[in-house]
Amino acid sequence: MVKVIIASHHKLADGMGDTLKYLVPSLTDIETISAYLDNEPIDSAVEAALGRCQDTEDVVVFTDLLGGSVNQEFVRQLKPNVHVIAGMNLPIIMTLLLQLENQPLSEELITQSIEEAKNQIIYVNQFLKESVDDLDEDEL
Repeated sequence: MVKVIIASHHKLADGMGDTLKYLVPSLTDIETISAYLDNEPIDSAVEAALGRCQDTEDVVVFTDLLGGSVNQEFVRQLKPNVHVIAGMNLPIIMTLLLQLENQPLSEELITQSIEEAKNQIIYVNQFLKESVDDLDEDEL
């Protein structure tokens, strides 16, 4: 089993978690950490979240910013079974979690999921223009 933690500054993690549960109701075991909403230090929140994980289970942590304080704290408390992915968005989380239903977690699966998520970030105006240009060429 893979444990999933989504962590961010302020409420982004909670919003991601809520949206994921709405879009994919089968994803139930997702923990969120929304840092700096109260007086709990981020190191305590990370330690508590990782403490709820077994050393024998893989943990995938999605953080909002590479090098941000939330990301830094997970890296500081990194263990061999913990995989930290920075720069989270819905496509990376959904892609990885849905693929985990059919295959075990691996570095290759994480890397492939990141590439798929990158490919979903597009400038739609340009995409539409290129699509129209392609249609015009096909009509000739």
